Amino acid sequence: MKSYRISVLAAIVAASFAATGCGILNSGQMDAGYLAGAAGNAIKAATLSNAQVIELCRQSVALMDSENKVNNGAYKTRLDRVMAGITEVEGVKLNLKVYETSEINAFACGDGSIRVYSGLMDVMDDDQLIAIIGHEIGHVMHKDTKTAMQRAYAAAAARGVVAATGGTVGELAKSSIGDIASSFVSAQFSQKQEFAADEYGYEFAIKHGHSPYSMATALEKLVSLSKSGGATASAVAKMFSSHPDSALRAQKMRAKADALKK
Repeated sequence: MKSYRISVLAAIVAASFAATGCGILNSGQMDAGYLAGAAGNAIKAATLSNAQVIELCRQSVALMDSENKVNNGAYKTRLDRVMAGITEVEGVKLNLKVYETSEINAFACGDGSIRVYSGLMDVMDDDQLIAIIGHEIGHVMHKDTKTAMQRAYAAAAARGVVAATGGTVGELAKSSIGDIASSFVSAQFSQKQEFAADEYGYEFAIKHGHSPYSMATALEKLVSLSKSGGATASAVAKMFSSHPDSALRAQKMRAKADALKK
């Protein structure tokens, strides 16, 4: 599997849903003059339009899908079961895939793509899994990932790696998309953003009939795994490098669930 560093509870190449930053499922093609350049685009990146961000998302997800082994067996069956009846969010049609890898990660994208790693599914129960997916969608809905994409694009443009291919308007070279994706997935969200996404995951799990403790136990599981040693702890450490304070976040989510039961 390609060694993209995707933060669990974060979204790779994600963008905001419609009306929250991404103009979902209405990508079109980006203006070549805007996206096919270098230094000047590093400044313009801050004002990437919804359609432009969704197009970056579309191209990036397509690249990721082509470079990872997609499971169509038991993992996909389980994910479909967990997400049964959840076919869209805010009018956005979702599509689900599982990447076969020992990494413990997941991400949601502005084009409605949700990608879950089999390594995450191996260590999470259904309640925890849906809470994490909800958290990912929360980052999208809160526009966190649109800002991260703008910064990733700006960094790539500043390095002069953004270029269009063979006269196809709006299509970026594979190397350009790879560079943008790599920059994006190394982005960190603030503690405030993480807490807000936790809240979204908490509500998402409850809304779809799962335990109010889903988000808390998911975070507690990650904290526990990070202390377990061995390969699993190493895999979780990648996530913790961009998602600090997981123990504190778990405490907050457990307190919230406790208060709901009173």
